[in-house]
Amino acid sequence: MGHDHSHGNSEKNLKLAFFINFGFTIIEIIGGFLTNSVAIISDALHDLGDSLSLGLAWYIEGKANKKGATNEFSFGYARFRLLGALINSVVLVAGSVYIIYEAISRLQNPEAVDSKYMIGFAILGVLANGYAAWRVSGGKSLNDKVVSWHLLEDVLGWVAVFIVAIILQFKDWYILDPILSLGITLYILWGVGGRLKDTLHLLLQGVPEGLNMQEVKKQLQQVDHVSSIHHMHVWSLDGEHHVLTAHLVLEKISHFDQIDDVRQKAIESVEEWDFSHHTFQLELDKEKCPMLKSH
Repeated sequence: MGHDHSHGNSEKNLKLAFFINFGFTIIEIIGGFLTNSVAIISDALHDLGDSLSLGLAWYIEGKANKKGATNEFSFGYARFRLLGALINSVVLVAGSVYIIYEAISRLQNPEAVDSKYMIGFAILGVLANGYAAWRVSGGKSLNDKVVSWHLLEDVLGWVAVFIVAIILQFKDWYILDPILSLGITLYILWGVGGRLKDTLHLLLQGVPEGLNMQEVKKQLQQVDHVSSIHHMHVWSLDGEHHVLTAHLVLEKISHFDQIDDVRQKAIESVEEWDFSHHTFQLELDKEKCPMLKSH
């Protein structure tokens, strides 16, 4: 297999996004007190959680890239990306619930803020988080996608702050801030909910999205000398690299070279799905496989 540089770039992008997010979190905390904005302080706490998630994602991506197969983890550390995606999703959901709580409180008791400083911080927030989101947006793993939702939430949040700050220059409609925060947070929760569902599906070794088991089996059954297929499994290491295993029962085999030929043709028959790993157990029609008892 060819060497894939995409995960190396992913690690660099996550590292950059972490430092941008963490640095801006510190600026947010200072800005929140300067503007007397509960919204900015709340967003700073949320960004702190994002920074922890980004740091974890960066660590896991680095470990997955540098560690090959070991005696403890025979497939290497690629599956740790799913763990990172799960943790990041949970953190984002928890942070969103907190933002919703704060927004509801502000609906009941709106507070005046310094809208001029809010505009400046909002522009800085959109630029910083927008750049970080753009750097991570090309990632293919679920870990990268969940991190992208983290950063997208920050960008949209600062857009909302900017809009509210502009309006507050002319009208004292402080209730707009929590209303926009609620709308954006609910939208992000909807997106992360889908990612969380995908992550759990893959952690439970479900068939990857877009991959039809019956189509794969059909291709294998068209290989010469394959009479039947059983104990076939398809799952994913990290949402990007998929694994296929199957028992192929052969017929009309007269010499050993035919068995090796069937194995090679079986591999070629599933090339369109680009499996990262596949294992075929070839059985002669006169053999009895113990796996058949459970199928």
